[in-house]
Amino acid sequence: VQLQASGGGLVQAGGSLRLSCAASGGTFSIYSIGWFRQAPGKERGFVAAISYRDRTRTYADSVKGRFTISRDNAKNTVYLQMNSLKPEDTATYYCAASGYYNDIWEARKYDYWGQGTQVTVSS
Repeated sequence: VQLQASGGGLVQAGGSLRLSCAASGGTFSIYSIGWFRQAPGKERGFVAAISYRDRTRTYADSVKGRFTISRDNAKNTVYLQMNSLKPEDTATYYCAASGYYNDIWEARKYDYWGQGTQVTVSS
């Protein structure tokens, strides 16, 4: 499956962005989709994920209450709504697909990765 992330940009602190992850070339509904991010000089970290099985959502503590992940299987797309953005949210955001439905916060569970989309939050 191929993944295309989009929607990044430059926003002021407190603002919002919505990222999209569009999938093609596979049966989208059987994949859990996760978002990860990597800031310069830092390791890639988990942001959010949504299970294919029951749409269970999992979030990193740092984004709980601010970010919302959702999926539209009819459009083969997963969204990451990011509100109340902070400068520390600045990173390249990647979406990924996994055949697992549990422990999907673990990057090693993901087999397919999209290219990143840059999010920059100014203070």
